Amino acid sequence: MNRVPATAAGRTALGAAILATSLLGMLAQAPTAAAHGTVITPETRNYGCLQRWGYTEPNESQDPMCYRTYHENANAIGAWKAVYANNTGDNYKQVIPDGQICSAGGQGETNYRPLDRPGPWKMTNISSDFTVDVYDEARHGADWLEVYVTKQGFNPEYELIGWDDLELVKKTGRYPYQAHYVTDVSTSGYSGRHVVVTVWKASHMDQKYFLCSDVNFS
Repeated sequence: MNRVPATAAGRTALGAAILATSLLGMLAQAPTAAAHGTVITPETRNYGCLQRWGYTEPNESQDPMCYRTYHENANAIGAWKAVYANNTGDNYKQVIPDGQICSAGGQGETNYRPLDRPGPWKMTNISSDFTVDVYDEARHGADWLEVYVTKQGFNPEYELIGWDDLELVKKTGRYPYQAHYVTDVSTSGYSGRHVVVTVWKASHMDQKYFLCSDVNFS
């Protein structure tokens, strides 16, 4: 039996079909990428670690809290965009326990519990008037932002943060689907080390982000 040679057009069609099949197989095996967001100004605990060290091991003497977080769960730094809890309703303070605010009550896409730990986290210097910038890579929208500051006299180097340790200093209205939700905050009476806790209510579902930023009011 004589083999019939393929034409150039036939070879091209066959190659395209094989390539398409291969690509579909790769897409089927690829993990689903999750894109969310965080506060980049003043930078949150894990986002700050990422900015200083990338995905590599932090230097223990220079950045002990990032070092401990990396060794407990490196994904708490690498998955910096997913510190959220779903379906908390309006009474989210009853769902997210005291001492677990910075980890969204242990929910989210990995174990963020190291972010709750008191200690000498790197701080951002701010004034009594400062700006909060939430970067939303997924453009989920925001129904609102609530910005809290730890009370004067509370020491986040040694104490876990509870809801009674926080004072609400700003609540915004709704933001459209965009990359940044920015709000200016005016305060008085704060000095020294504090934690700014930003709660971001996404618009696409009942999904709230709990974002802790260590600051120095100077």
